[in-house]
Amino acid sequence: MKRQVYLSMKSLEEARNIFFSRFGPDKKTGISCVKAEESDGRITAEPVFARRSAPSYHSSAMDGIAVKAEQTYGATERLPMTLALEKDAAWVNTGQPLKKPYNAVIMIEDVHMIDEGHVEIRSSAYPWQHVRKVGEDIVATQLLFPQNHSIRAYDMGALISGGVFSVNVRKKPRVAIIPTGSELIRHEDISEGETLEEGRIVEYNARVLAGLVRESGGIPLVHDIVSDSEKEIKKILRKYVDSEADMIIVNAGSSAGSKDYTVHAIGEMGEVLVHGVAMMPGKPTILGIVEGKPVIGNPGYAVSAALSFEQFAKPMLYALQGVSPPKKPTIEVQPTRDIPSKLGIEEFLRVNIGMVGERHVATPLARAAGSITTLTRAEGIIRIPALSEGISQGQTTIAELLVDEEDLTNTVVIIGSHDMAIDILGDEVRRNRGHVRISSGNVGSLGGLIAIRKGTCHMAGSHLLDTETGEYNLSYIKRYIPNMDVTVFHLVLRDQGLILSKGNPKGIKGVQDLARDDVVFVNRQAGSGTRVLFDYKLNQAGIPSDAVTGYDHEEFTHMAVAVDILSGAADCGMGIHAAAKALDLDFVPIEQEQYDLIVPTRILDQPNIQTTLNTMRSDNFRKRVAALGGYDPSRSGERFAEVKSG
Repeated sequence: MKRQVYLSMKSLEEARNIFFSRFGPDKKTGISCVKAEESDGRITAEPVFARRSAPSYHSSAMDGIAVKAEQTYGATERLPMTLALEKDAAWVNTGQPLKKPYNAVIMIEDVHMIDEGHVEIRSSAYPWQHVRKVGEDIVATQLLFPQNHSIRAYDMGALISGGVFSVNVRKKPRVAIIPTGSELIRHEDISEGETLEEGRIVEYNARVLAGLVRESGGIPLVHDIVSDSEKEIKKILRKYVDSEADMIIVNAGSSAGSKDYTVHAIGEMGEVLVHGVAMMPGKPTILGIVEGKPVIGNPGYAVSAALSFEQFAKPMLYALQGVSPPKKPTIEVQPTRDIPSKLGIEEFLRVNIGMVGERHVATPLARAAGSITTLTRAEGIIRIPALSEGISQGQTTIAELLVDEEDLTNTVVIIGSHDMAIDILGDEVRRNRGHVRISSGNVGSLGGLIAIRKGTCHMAGSHLLDTETGEYNLSYIKRYIPNMDVTVFHLVLRDQGLILSKGNPKGIKGVQDLARDDVVFVNRQAGSGTRVLFDYKLNQAGIPSDAVTGYDHEEFTHMAVAVDILSGAADCGMGIHAAAKALDLDFVPIEQEQYDLIVPTRILDQPNIQTTLNTMRSDNFRKRVAALGGYDPSRSGERFAEVKSG
């Protein structure tokens, strides 16, 4: 047979771009439904929403007595109050339901027994004191997890608590592993310690690759050893192309030798995309496609096979599941000796790492591509660029650690006002770019601006109304972030108003009704944009805050306000239309307000920030937000203003 040569050596970056460009983001495994208690480690195929609130009833958070808070007003150390059991109070234990008409709990430590029928209290209780209200932990319809989320042990508890007993997850990718080589022998066919016939090699790469597949969330399908025969290789390749396998790895038979049939088989059955990658070890790697399925020809040597898997098979496996592979942490190291390297070849050198004084030092392991022990002993990898001739002793370089996982470097932190569109944004970002995550903290609009000023977040969500100009956010940015250039982007226009009990039994028509004695209000926390708007509307109506029953009862999210109303803790509260719609409550619109995201201008070019902004501009994001009700996302992602320091 005529000796093969490499078709065209590609750099590692070129090879990856060529290979992954042929398999778009829509190429994912199918969906399967699993029990919540069996979902650990699986990837969500769609967003998961709570089907019930937790707790599902008002319950005591303490051992003590249940009381009517209003009846306890005036009790002090000097003027204690006596309560009759079964009439004014009732014994409760932690977790027990709180029955009507009781709405508060006094801890057992603060209760003084008088006799079997009476107790004495020496301080008053406030409504819902030491009570776990309905939905305190989880609110029905709340987003528990976005799609492309890896389910953890704690997450299984949240699923079950939220009434989700089964969940749709990505099917585990099935990877066919085909070991080739007439010289290979199965370890099952020899005894331990048996001396092998010259020219024979125990096949173990397939087992290593199978383990790496499992570590990457896949299911390995290991075939028996296939002899060096192009006909036989094509036959087995055809078997797995026609099967449920999502990817095929042919191990060995990928170099430029005269008996390497893999490239011929792939080329005749499909298309060879890359034959030869400028990396060491792993140069003979073949990347191809057969009837839409990725096919990788791995080199036969152990270290080469492992690196080829790491660079191509592993990211493909994660992509099929809708996520990106976790990156390993890195540290600065100094080699203990000079490390020469071949110019034009990107080298991955395995090292041992130790601490000497205040320095991390790296000792190179053997470069032999066939040495399995360099894989088992390595504590890190030094990556030497193709345009470098090596690293000098004592020169600081970067080592990738093999023992730790990546920290959350791809998280975009959004602090500020709560809005349901942020949940949708986080889900959409994960759907489109699985490696980027959004973490949000609800501290109110003003708290978000302060977080930007302190450098503790990437973006701040704000809807602060300037009551003098009718303008949103800009005057507050100038006041609270005077020494930083920031850029303001529209997120949504949204309807703010009064969230009311279903059917509006008390006939509340607007802010003017909140001064009525029979109306109990629930407020948002001071510093929130909703609180600013509500105070403005009260002032317009000429209603003092102390005339509103419940004005001092604060919640930190719109959904928490809606839950209070759903549970009967309040008759109405200020919030967004989408929160009312989510819990099937009534709503009286008051104002369409502007909700913006504020970003330090200096970080605008960061990829994660750009990904987030581009997602805001996407049609899918806008459609999903509009479907929530009470939102106008037509300007989402639009640059609204640039505010300069000073």
